[in-house]
Amino acid sequence: MPNKSPTRTLHALFGGTFDPIHYGHLKPVEALAQEVGLQQIILLPNNVPPHRPQPEANAQQRLKMVELAIAGNPLFSVDSRELLRDSPSFTVDTLELLRKERGAKQPLAFIIGQDSLLSLHKWHRWESLLEMCHLLVCARPGYAQTLDTAELQQWLEAHQVLDPQLLSTRPHGAIYLANTPLLNISATDIRQRRHNGENCDDLLPRAVQRYIELQGLYRG
Repeated sequence: MPNKSPTRTLHALFGGTFDPIHYGHLKPVEALAQEVGLQQIILLPNNVPPHRPQPEANAQQRLKMVELAIAGNPLFSVDSRELLRDSPSFTVDTLELLRKERGAKQPLAFIIGQDSLLSLHKWHRWESLLEMCHLLVCARPGYAQTLDTAELQQWLEAHQVLDPQLLSTRPHGAIYLANTPLLNISATDIRQRRHNGENCDDLLPRAVQRYIELQGLYRG
């Protein structure tokens, strides 16, 4: 029998502002879990996102919406550590902490969308990300399939794996481009619909919608 690399359970993290959390977040990563064989996805709500406007909902409201969205779904859990910071939420800093907590051998993955992959070279210390985790990339409608420069595309291809089972045999360093469903839903659109007094029930879980209504979020 040939020797095989040991397989460990792949831990996956999914960060976002979640202002609000919606089906465009949840359904693709549920499909990703089926495709890759993930047993749990840890949601990481951002506190002060460095690259985008400040959230309309406050940290406590966004955390509550995440908790309501995943209630009763054993695939998901939530890690609120970034919401406790007063400084910007840099992904690489959080991944460094998680890597220390989980040890050098634990396979660890960070889930992003195709839009984030295209702008990854603008992230804080982006070159260090693959030293701490794998990247799982969900498809997003309307975004380019190749990176901006030949150098960046070569970086992607050098780290890309086609077999998701390989992700559990190494702790970090690989990129997997997933064949997840393309859902054209954005938090920006939901907030705009709320501002316009339009119904959003088809875009996010009903429990989240009820909370938004009770809190009077995204009005006027």
